[in-house]
Amino acid sequence: MTKQVFSTNFCGKTLQIETGELAKQANGSVLVRYDDTVILSTAVTGKEPKDVDFFPLTVTYEEKLYSVGKIPGGFLKREGRPSEHGTLTARMIDRPIRPLFPDGYRNEVQVVNTVLSVDQEATPEMAAMLGASLALCISDIPFNGPIAGVNVGLVDGEFVVNPGPEQMERSEINLEVAGTKDAINMVEADAKEVGEEVMLDALMFGHEKIKELIAFEEKIIEAVGKEKMEIPLFTIDEDLASEVADKAKARMVAAVSIPGKLERYAAIDDLMAEVTAEYENREYASEDEKKAVLKQVGIILHDLEKDEVRRLITEEKIRPDGRKIDEIRPLDAQVDLLPRVHGSALFTRGETQVLSVCTLGASGEHQKIDGLGLEDQKRFMHHYNFPPYCVGETGRMGSPGRREIGHGALGERALSQVLPSEEDFPYTIRVVSEVLESNGS
Repeated sequence: MTKQVFSTNFCGKTLQIETGELAKQANGSVLVRYDDTVILSTAVTGKEPKDVDFFPLTVTYEEKLYSVGKIPGGFLKREGRPSEHGTLTARMIDRPIRPLFPDGYRNEVQVVNTVLSVDQEATPEMAAMLGASLALCISDIPFNGPIAGVNVGLVDGEFVVNPGPEQMERSEINLEVAGTKDAINMVEADAKEVGEEVMLDALMFGHEKIKELIAFEEKIIEAVGKEKMEIPLFTIDEDLASEVADKAKARMVAAVSIPGKLERYAAIDDLMAEVTAEYENREYASEDEKKAVLKQVGIILHDLEKDEVRRLITEEKIRPDGRKIDEIRPLDAQVDLLPRVHGSALFTRGETQVLSVCTLGASGEHQKIDGLGLEDQKRFMHHYNFPPYCVGETGRMGSPGRREIGHGALGERALSQVLPSEEDFPYTIRVVSEVLESNGS
C-alpha cells in the first residue's frame, strides 16, 4: 500500500490522516495529525477465536514523554506502567467502540494509540479516539463503525469544541462525548453545576461535530478500506437453548425474584450447577463436543437470568429485590467512625456500603504528575478500592485495576467541582473510598 494523505479543517485546526506508510503489518493503522498533535493508532486481531465467553478487546493509550520534550523521572528514565490519565483515556476510547463489534466475535483485538507529539491546544485524547476508529474501519477486522468523539466546553456562554488549557480553565463544563452518526454512545463529564438544559444542548452540539468527523472518516474508508474478513462468530444452538429453557426458565424466574442478594445468587448458582451437571453426565462423541455444549449451557443460563431481570423492570416495573423502579434502597450515614483520622464516614444503601476516609496535608504534598499536560500537580485525590470480599468472593488483592482507577476518577470529577478554591483552602486533600459491600454500583 502506498502512502495516502487526507486533510480537512475541523473547527479551525488542520486534521490530517496518513495511511500506508507506518505500522503496515498491523491489520489497520493510521497516523493522525491534529495541528501539531500526532497519534499513531493501530488495530490488530488474533487469527483464531479465544475460548472465552466475552469479547477480548484491549485498548491502550501510550503516553510518550518525548512527545512534550520531557525525560521520564525516576532511576530508569523510561516510561513504565500507564499513568492514571492514560488508563482513563484508554477506557474512554474502549467504551464507544466495544459495542460495535459483531455479537459473538471472540478473536482477540488490540487497539494501541501511541502519542508521538502533543500540541496543548489540540487535544490528543480525541485525536486518539478518531485514530482508533479509523484503524479499525480501514482494516479487515469486523467492526460496525465509524465513531468519533469531541470535548465540549462552555466558555463565556458559548460552546467550544476541543478547548485548549486556557479555555478549559474558564469553562463551566468539561464534556467528553462520542458516538456514531446516528446516536451518542459514550458520555463523560464534570461541570460547575450547570442546568440540565445546558448539558442537553452541549450533547447535541457535540453530536453535530461528531457527524462532521464521521463524514470525513467515511471518505477515507471508501478510499483505502480493506474488505472485512469472514470469521465464524460464536453462536448458540437453538435446539439446545430451547431445551435448557424448558428445564430452567420457571426456576430462574423464581430465583431472580428473591429479595436478598446472597440468597438470590445462591439460588441461581444452585440452579446453574444442577442443570450443568445434567449435561456434564451425558455421553458425547468427544471431549471437545462436551466442552462446547457445557460452554453454551452456561451462556444460555446467564441469558435466561438477564432476560428475566430485564422483563421484570420493563414489563412489571419492579427490580429483582422487589423494589419499584422509582423506589430507592434504605439509606444510612454515619460520621466520625475512626478516632485517629482527619475525617471518616460510612454510607450504606441497601446492600452497598462504602467507608470513606479523608486526610489533609500541606500544600507541599500535592500529587506530582509526570504527564503530557501542562498541569504538573494536583491537590485533590479520590482513590477507590473494590476488594473481592465486598461481593462475598475471593480474588486478587494489590494495586488498583483499570476499573478501580476509573471509578475513583468518577467521584473525583464530581467532588472537585464543589471544593473551596485553593486560595481559600490551600491544603492537599486525599479521600479513600473502601467498598465494604456491593450490590450494584
